[in-house]
Amino acid sequence: MTTLTVLGVLTGTALAGCGGTSPAPAPPLTPKASAPAAPEKPPTMAPGPAGRTPVFERRPTGGGAAGRPAEKVVALTFDADMTADQGPRAASGERFDNPELVALLRRLKVPSTVFMTGRWAEEYPAQAKAIGTDPMFEIANHSYSHYAFSSPCYGLPVVGEAAMAREVERAFSAFREAGARNVVPYFRFPGGCYDDTALRALAPANVTAVQWDVVSGDAFATDADAVAEQVLDGVRPGSLVVMHCTRSAAPATEAAVRRIVPELRERGYRFVKVSELMEEGP
Repeated sequence: MTTLTVLGVLTGTALAGCGGTSPAPAPPLTPKASAPAAPEKPPTMAPGPAGRTPVFERRPTGGGAAGRPAEKVVALTFDADMTADQGPRAASGERFDNPELVALLRRLKVPSTVFMTGRWAEEYPAQAKAIGTDPMFEIANHSYSHYAFSSPCYGLPVVGEAAMAREVERAFSAFREAGARNVVPYFRFPGGCYDDTALRALAPANVTAVQWDVVSGDAFATDADAVAEQVLDGVRPGSLVVMHCTRSAAPATEAAVRRIVPELRERGYRFVKVSELMEEGP
């Protein structure tokens, strides 16, 4: 996600001889350990009218400078969903994680953005830390409880307006507690549901809301080929795909990704994280 800048400077002084003897040879200079630079600030969008939270959906599809075609990049994003009241289900054995999918993305070298709930990070802190310290990934905010920010929204419980910004802050706190470092100031509304009230209420959180233009259809799907076809049919240069990183709610995602990645690469696509997709195109 970031470019590390070498900060160490080689220093040293030659030891001069005395008493008329020849100077002793200077010892070889040993570079000091370089301190890693702070991560570059991820790109964000300027606030909307009256300070509303801005919303990003995809990179514009227009061609680049000098008439060059739009760059064939695509962002695969994965929602790590877990609502605040699903602890008993996790305790009884239901799996809201998908380590096999994460391992596959690593093997295929697919940079990805994981939109994680704070409750998920609390349930799987070791995985949250592993994802959030791997430069292949970046963690974005999917709220703490995965409750809806507008209604109706797929039957989700609804967050009160006064608690919306706190939902975001609480999730960021959970990521820090887990030890995640590669965290970006992006937010995805649970269910993708929002309205003007939510955009105003989230303004103090200073995040950019991130939606999508390609729906994978992997939620509760069991046909991996159908999911893959839906993604492959929808992707265009600059697309942002929404998928899920929960075994219980999206059991076909890993198999779908096994097909999606090589086929898109064969078409000339390069995979990027949302932070790179949000950067200005060529």
